[in-house]
Amino acid sequence: MKHKKTIVTSALPYANGPLHIGHLAGCYLPADIYVRYLRSKGEDVIHICGTDEHGVQITLKAEQEKKTPKQLVDKYYGLIQKALKDIGIEYDNFSRTTRKVHIKETQKFFLKLLENGFLEEMEITQLFCEKCSRFLPDRFVEGECPFCSSGSARGDQCESCGRWLEPSMLKKPRCKICSSSPVLRNTKHWFLKLDALTDKLRSWHSTHPEWKDNVTKFCKTWFDEGLNPRAITRDIDWGVPVPLEDSHGKVLYVWFDAPIGYISSTMEWARDVKKQPDLWKKYWLEDNTRLIHFIGKDNIVFHAMVWPGMLMAHGDFILPDQIPANEFLNIEGEKISTSRNWAVWVDQALEVFPPDTLRYVLAATAPENSDVDFTWPEFQRRVNDELADVLGNFINRTLVFIAKYYGGKIPRLDPSYLDAEILKEIGNAPERIGALYESFQVKKAVSEFMKLARTGNKLFQSSEPWVLVKESPEKCRSVIAACAAIMDTLAAVIEPVLPFSSMKILKMLDLEKRSWNQGGEFRIQKDHATKKPEILFSKVEDGVIQKQRDLLGKERNMEQPEKERASILDMEKIGLKIGLVKSVEKVEKSDKLYKLTVDIGNEERQIVAGLVPYYSKEEILGRKVVVATNLEKAKIRGVESDGMILAADDGETVSLLSLDRDIPQGSKIK
Repeated sequence: MKHKKTIVTSALPYANGPLHIGHLAGCYLPADIYVRYLRSKGEDVIHICGTDEHGVQITLKAEQEKKTPKQLVDKYYGLIQKALKDIGIEYDNFSRTTRKVHIKETQKFFLKLLENGFLEEMEITQLFCEKCSRFLPDRFVEGECPFCSSGSARGDQCESCGRWLEPSMLKKPRCKICSSSPVLRNTKHWFLKLDALTDKLRSWHSTHPEWKDNVTKFCKTWFDEGLNPRAITRDIDWGVPVPLEDSHGKVLYVWFDAPIGYISSTMEWARDVKKQPDLWKKYWLEDNTRLIHFIGKDNIVFHAMVWPGMLMAHGDFILPDQIPANEFLNIEGEKISTSRNWAVWVDQALEVFPPDTLRYVLAATAPENSDVDFTWPEFQRRVNDELADVLGNFINRTLVFIAKYYGGKIPRLDPSYLDAEILKEIGNAPERIGALYESFQVKKAVSEFMKLARTGNKLFQSSEPWVLVKESPEKCRSVIAACAAIMDTLAAVIEPVLPFSSMKILKMLDLEKRSWNQGGEFRIQKDHATKKPEILFSKVEDGVIQKQRDLLGKERNMEQPEKERASILDMEKIGLKIGLVKSVEKVEKSDKLYKLTVDIGNEERQIVAGLVPYYSKEEILGRKVVVATNLEKAKIRGVESDGMILAADDGETVSLLSLDRDIPQGSKIK
């Protein structure tokens, strides 16, 4: 199915801590898988996200870490962005809600709702901590839930039963800072008239019967109980200021502010990445765009009720088309708890395991319809039994056989020697698996592409090519050619889930990536030469798994450890030279990459660099740069890169290293 333009978002992660695998399983990995699938079909899709940097959670964590809120969000923005990048999750723009473009757009949004008559100021009673001398925003209050009696409900939501609360509703409330009992005092706040939007929201919901049950059932409960005005301001210092003269220092509630970040991040993408400031309008203001929000179930109320209500009240923007909400991921039989470090942190896990192993297990056990338990022994079993013994084994044994018996060249395929069902399975795999990605059924998609890998293994094993090569050479050639075709198709259909492994398979086959719709075609010509076989997946040993289990519940030091000191000999291994940029052109179908020709004195090198968002062609052409010259060659988006240009990266921008005086290209850096 060919779509119109698509905006895909994943819920903005709070910049108050590192990412754990529950975050990945809930929304970030499913969104990336879906975007990769659409991109492989050549569709017009942008993937938008960023960190949520306002709200009470930020101020609470800042107080705990004895930092200012700004210092805290700066720290975690970098950690979160790096973890997402390292696990292979790609965004067209990853922004921050503390940036000027977001603050400006959020305030404009507020004023538009006020102008349209969907905001009102009301005096309410709110909990006040006399010991701390301040009104307590929702997350500064804990107590007993009035619905399920859980003793650890927050002032905004009970995680046990999922109900959205107001602090005054809690039984036995207590201040989260000092644990004293707060008192009620009067204060004024701005409210979104959600009740006035009931009919519009109900009518809109009725047009989406295809939504997941967890979303529709949650919204039905809200409609049955009746929608009420919702406060959108808070009495705290950290946040987007209310843009009114008589605002009394109030800021906008983080859940009014945060989803507007999808719009402001798209604006930033249009301005800074595409260099077309008005391009965002073609996505957010035109009806031929689909808006898809990937979220966890704890965010259903905001994305399916409050945020659409805000968009309706504004009147200019498109409404969500799909809200695929996942359930929760538990770990070793218990709920994830960051406060007691019962979590698997993404950055720590990636120090031990390749990113595709984590992506695979989380996709294969995705909490799509119910809560799911992640265990390290099950992780080990899936990596060893499925990735290594099925997928990796099939790839390796096929390539090793081609190298040994055919001189590394793939033989000709004669369909008459093969079962027609196998050829059919190869040919329709992209359509079959694509339909599952299309309908957000990642677990089934993983099961289907592993079924194709098993088909390849079965064909290889049952055919006994080591015997056929002598007894029936023509049939052997066809069997091996069919195995190579399965490898090629696998590289296409696994890419949304296993992008790094897909790239490795194509590298060993010495083939370029192709579009999804071509994925089942037999494109390998007779005597096509392959590259040296490499192990795709290594097995995970028991001791490695036990170390990971031992980390659960243990306190984690978030301060950056000092890196091991390098010797002068280590430095001498890195070849650094001054280079002169002779030509610059954008890499086709990439928003971030330049292909550069760089003169390093004794030769010219082609180098691919992700500098498009930060430098124009004119700013790079003729510039002296620092080049690492003795790295292994790499292919990036199908373009060979022989070297690396050095730059500084603070998480927000990139700056090329510069010289304080002119020096000839080719000069060595010591």
